[in-house]
Amino acid sequence: MEKIALITDTTADLTEEIIREYNVHVLPFRIIYKDKEYKDKIEITPQEVYDNFKVEVPTSSLPSMQDMEDLFSKLEEEGYTHAIAITLSTGLSGIYNGVKLVSENHSKITSHVMDSKAISGGEGALVQKCGQLIKEGKAFDDIIKEVYEFRKRVHIYFVVGTLEYLKRGGRIGKVSGTIGELLNVKPIISIDINDGKYITSDKVRGRKQSLNRMFEIIEDMLKEKKYRIQIVHGDGLEEATKLYERVKTLENATEVVLGGAISPVSGVHSGPGLVGVILIEE
Repeated sequence: MEKIALITDTTADLTEEIIREYNVHVLPFRIIYKDKEYKDKIEITPQEVYDNFKVEVPTSSLPSMQDMEDLFSKLEEEGYTHAIAITLSTGLSGIYNGVKLVSENHSKITSHVMDSKAISGGEGALVQKCGQLIKEGKAFDDIIKEVYEFRKRVHIYFVVGTLEYLKRGGRIGKVSGTIGELLNVKPIISIDINDGKYITSDKVRGRKQSLNRMFEIIEDMLKEKKYRIQIVHGDGLEEATKLYERVKTLENATEVVLGGAISPVSGVHSGPGLVGVILIEE
């Protein structure tokens, strides 16, 4: 009989209800200030990070190797035979490699580490799907196949207040920056499904136009297929709410959720003013 553990990290932006429902083991990233270190989402909130930007922009780090070791040891003690870990995109972080390395030290558990090629609600959607399949009693290998298929149906778009934070944190990917910023050109950013890095999906001039363009992208996608939609933000609740109000009126949107603030560690790299949308193809 397979006993399957489900592991992810704090950038998946799961609600407490989902964590409890699917018994998800969440590894916290670390947020590092000059004088103190915090566990993402556990010891610091997104708003505290944004509010402190004027004083200091922190750096971030992977969940500690000790946290990973402790988790796998605990799973062994609890009699788990298998584990599926779904991590933040390898194009944005080294957590995939860290979890894979630690899992190989625990041969009693058959582990599979999956690169979500996503962040926030995109990564979270994969975790939720995996949790549902585990709950249904599906076999380990079948679950992995199904979640990889599901990954093809997850699409992410977002805009940021400024590219400064993505550049500073080395997360700029293939998004073109400096000259466009001088001209107030705002990219609509997506994630390359091949390497999991940020790419420019489209670009327009001005903040208002970028949000309008993101709405048009959603509208065009919904003309073709049905989607479940989640709107998220990073210190951009008012604009995210306005987008949510527009999107929820569209046909073919089977569910539209205002998902709340992204994790503090994601906020460190995106800066204030992020508005994002996750579309899950039905």
